[in-house]
Amino acid sequence: MSSPSVAPSRTTAPRRRPAWAGRNYTLLTGAAVVTNLGSHGALIASAFAVLEAGGSGGDVGLVAAARTLPLVLFLLIGGALADRLPRHRVMVAANALNCVSQAAFAVLVLGGHPQLWQMMLLTALCGTGTAFFNPAAEGMLLSSVSGEHANRAFALFRMAMNGAGIGGAALGGAMIAAIGPGWVLAVDAAAFALAGALRAFLDVSHVADRAPGGGLLADLREGWVEFRTRPWLWSIVLQFSVVVAVVGAAEAVYGPLVARDQLGGAAPWGLALGFFGIGTIAGAVLMMVWKPRRLLLVGTLCVFPLALPSAGLAVPLPVWGLCAVMFVSGTAIEVFGVNWMTTMHQEIPEDKFSRVSAYDWFGSVSMLPLATAVAGPVESAFGRTSALWGCAALVVLGTAAVLFVPDVRRMTRKPAPPKASSVPAPAPATSASASAPDPAAQTPTGVTPG
Repeated sequence: MSSPSVAPSRTTAPRRRPAWAGRNYTLLTGAAVVTNLGSHGALIASAFAVLEAGGSGGDVGLVAAARTLPLVLFLLIGGALADRLPRHRVMVAANALNCVSQAAFAVLVLGGHPQLWQMMLLTALCGTGTAFFNPAAEGMLLSSVSGEHANRAFALFRMAMNGAGIGGAALGGAMIAAIGPGWVLAVDAAAFALAGALRAFLDVSHVADRAPGGGLLADLREGWVEFRTRPWLWSIVLQFSVVVAVVGAAEAVYGPLVARDQLGGAAPWGLALGFFGIGTIAGAVLMMVWKPRRLLLVGTLCVFPLALPSAGLAVPLPVWGLCAVMFVSGTAIEVFGVNWMTTMHQEIPEDKFSRVSAYDWFGSVSMLPLATAVAGPVESAFGRTSALWGCAALVVLGTAAVLFVPDVRRMTRKPAPPKASSVPAPAPATSASASAPDPAAQTPTGVTPG
């Protein structure tokens, strides 16, 4: 007669991944690493492709704007489609569009003498793919983990993405110097193809079929209701429309100019950006173990350090000081990011994840093209130092204003549901009370998207 301990001993073999990292989560993380390795190098490659074709700095800006504008225009439609169609199919289709556009861009550059309008068109197609991909991807990620492990899962996911981004930028820069920007764009196209293949294996059987709706416009209206009825949500998105705009202008326009004129060139600025990336990884590591109870209060307090890089450039700080403030701001924004995603996972109905995410994305990036476009005229009118101090002040004032919103201060982490037990529950009332949400975490509507 065999010992009863034999069967359990076979089920306790060491796991290659945590128990909470299921198939979907693993595929999503692996695919995100692949695409970030390719895309961060491709962003640099596209700029150098424009310059090598005889373009100016203004032409580089036009190509960058061609990527951003479709992102803003199509985000809301992408979010509605991702809640209507199977999300993994939207993601794969978007990856296919990105793959084709980047492959065509690579062929154009490798063939020699690309025209500016051609590069803008292909970059716009890539931005369109991103607009449809982002809400679907965020909705898929949010549905791939349980509430108990959401904090750790989102921290690990963001750490993997940020690490791949740092590595992709470094590898892309080295490849551009060695073999030229065209081949880096080709590698990015291959990365999109591989990531799309991985995402095709995502399992959506756990997602309930949606009841027939009233069409795309009705879906957008429903998503808008979910968005506007939650003060903590729209107030933070409004805050970030300003924060993303001024931080983007400071880092994309003023940072390189300060580096060129006062820090010794591009290398110190690249080093500072590298420390920001390292800071994001440090923040993700911190959030793997830290679970603050007041999610949005802690997250919002961590937005204040985003004023430091603009202030550091205004002084300007020496290179080591700039690297230090960039590291701190990178760590802080990652703490915000994980708390924000955890709140979204906790508060948003699963069937509305992508639409709410689309409104979040749309609000956050909508002012970025305008901010980068007016950064030059603002510098001419007020001076670079004053413009940078203005960027820092807007971050501080916008973040302080959000703290006056009661829901931001009061939003709390809901307790994890009780683990399954082999002992039957004594009465239905016990399990109901155990799983009841914390009243302090509720908004007037009962659910809060993030």
